[in-house]
Amino acid sequence: MAGPVGTLTGLPRDLHPIAWWSWAIGLATAASLTTNPLLLLLIMGSAAVVVMSRRSGHPFGRSFRLYVLLAALTVVLRVVFRIVFGGQEVGHVLLDLPEVPLPDVAAGIRLLGPVTSEALLAGLYDGLRLAAIILCVGAANSLANPKRLLASVPPALYEIGTALVVAVTVFAQLADSARRVRAAQALRGGATTGVARLRRFLVPVLEDALERSLALAAGMDTRGYGRSGGATRRERWVTGSLLLLALTGICVGTYAWLDPTAPRVLALPMLGAGVAVAVLGLVSAGRRVQRTRYRPDPWRAPELATVGVGLAVAVLGWYVAHTQGVVAYPGVDTAPYLSPLALAVGVLGTVPAVATPVPASALAQRQVAT
Repeated sequence: MAGPVGTLTGLPRDLHPIAWWSWAIGLATAASLTTNPLLLLLIMGSAAVVVMSRRSGHPFGRSFRLYVLLAALTVVLRVVFRIVFGGQEVGHVLLDLPEVPLPDVAAGIRLLGPVTSEALLAGLYDGLRLAAIILCVGAANSLANPKRLLASVPPALYEIGTALVVAVTVFAQLADSARRVRAAQALRGGATTGVARLRRFLVPVLEDALERSLALAAGMDTRGYGRSGGATRRERWVTGSLLLLALTGICVGTYAWLDPTAPRVLALPMLGAGVAVAVLGLVSAGRRVQRTRYRPDPWRAPELATVGVGLAVAVLGWYVAHTQGVVAYPGVDTAPYLSPLALAVGVLGTVPAVATPVPASALAQRQVAT
């Protein structure tokens, strides 16, 4: 099996985690710019295909199933909310529910009432968009090694990166805990259906995931993760002042860019100045963190191809949303369709499934299973 893989995509190895996150953010950006269910299903299918073909054998590689369940629950809840709070009389009425009277302080809010096909489709489209974003984040979390991601975080963002890495690994820990608890309960026997089985399953899973999270945080603190090291009072003042000025400039520039009545000199020039000062502040903050890297992750052709695919999908999704509004935002009274460019947006995301190497841990797992 190593022969064909080595011929096409190089030797088996783990891809750089930042490349996976860049690809996933590109897909999520394209998903956020459309409500076309066909395009959203294509984006979700692209993420699923890449995960199935390139996930590793580590525990975090099994967390994608939880994201799929969360995405399905999001769609169902979005449709239910449309039924409960979005009743309207305009459209084709499918179910005429009695409307619950509300006090005058809740004017403009309807509880139940007629359920139309247009309201259900609108809820379905919004739910699919949220589900696609969730699946894209889940794909990145299932493909990127969180420990290697933390090692790739710039020194200036190490404290924030530590918290983010611990947060994004929650689902991976839940998936691994659920697998181990399920195996243990299958050996012990007992209640197999009903509320008793659910209680016996959820409590150990949550307790085990919490203990592992605390153990991870304690281990990272023991090894010095997130510590700023020695810094003089003057260096801390310079770093804090630069970051405060950068935040002020970015806020003023963003407000002036969004407000057409504001002076144009406060828009893009102030925003650019804020970004430049932010870069200086990050460089100054990064000097306070002293750390070494063991076997740093290289950037090669597969990483560049993966990042390029994510950027291309985001740009094409933005172009479709601004030039083909009927395709990107179809009405609920007409059947959605895909243009060739929108079809390319949905299919292009599957390129990393063949342009990246197979993780070494996945090959080892397959060989053990064989």
